[in-house]
Amino acid sequence: MKSPLLTLPGAVPAEGVDEGVAAHYGDLFREQRALAGGTGFVDLSHRGVVTVTGEDRLSWLHLLLTQHVSDLPAGQATEALILSAHGHIEHALYLVDDGSTTWAHVEPGTQEALVGYLESMKFFYRVDVADRTADFAVVHLPAGSIAEVPEDAAVRETAYGRDLFLPRADLESYAEKSGPAIGILGYEALRVEQHRPRLGFETDHRTIPHELGWIDTAVHLQKGCYRGQETVARVQNLGKPPRRLVFLHLDGSEVHLPPAGTELRLADEGPDGRKIGFITTSARHHELGPVALALVKRNVPLDARLVADSTAAAQEVVVEP
Repeated sequence: MKSPLLTLPGAVPAEGVDEGVAAHYGDLFREQRALAGGTGFVDLSHRGVVTVTGEDRLSWLHLLLTQHVSDLPAGQATEALILSAHGHIEHALYLVDDGSTTWAHVEPGTQEALVGYLESMKFFYRVDVADRTADFAVVHLPAGSIAEVPEDAAVRETAYGRDLFLPRADLESYAEKSGPAIGILGYEALRVEQHRPRLGFETDHRTIPHELGWIDTAVHLQKGCYRGQETVARVQNLGKPPRRLVFLHLDGSEVHLPPAGTELRLADEGPDGRKIGFITTSARHHELGPVALALVKRNVPLDARLVADSTAAAQEVVVEP
């Protein structure tokens, strides 16, 4: 869905998955600094919004999600995944319950498949699932923001800020009093700095939660059965994931950022060396310079010098090998 905030001065449209909102509003680093300092807002109105109502909603979701939500207190934010039967990540949900409705925002374009799956699992439970993307928009306020939050808005409050579920019709009026507007590129740069994975960016068809650190934030290891739990338990108790997420400092002398999908190799092996991983997200950070998240093979030495095409990269551990 195309955001009405693309008409704001300086707005440059984002591309790819984030099409529909602004990449930036004319000054990428200024926007990042504002966001890091706790001011402004990010238009995330392209993300999908799904709600679940009904008296069985939390106990029912508890059976389907990787997270413990049967007793989720009203107003408490959480993250959860839906896995395949083999334990691969299919959906990532950013949840909050307001006492009568469970709200979730999800990656753009994934809401239809998510609703389809949830509908297929309703059986005799007293729940109603709805795609509310056309009616509600997600707005992010950074940690420390003193911007007004409408009393009737569902709010996810986390260490990184607050996600508001606003009526889509109110998006423009809210933006007028909550600026400055900050584009998705600024938001993404801070996400990379914070080592937070994103579905479809850090994941592929075979990603399991352990590889990205989602085992710590989106998976409850003592809860009951859910699809894919056998893989989660087996890797947790008996083995190690085949890959691990790393944070990369990239050579700042390069003009171009290596894009997502760029192969990583050991610098000591030269340009024809073995592929040991790939970049998942790259960004220009207002303080750190060019940075990236990447997936590498678990056994890559922690002190190994890496190269992405011709760009040197130094790794920081996100997921322990």
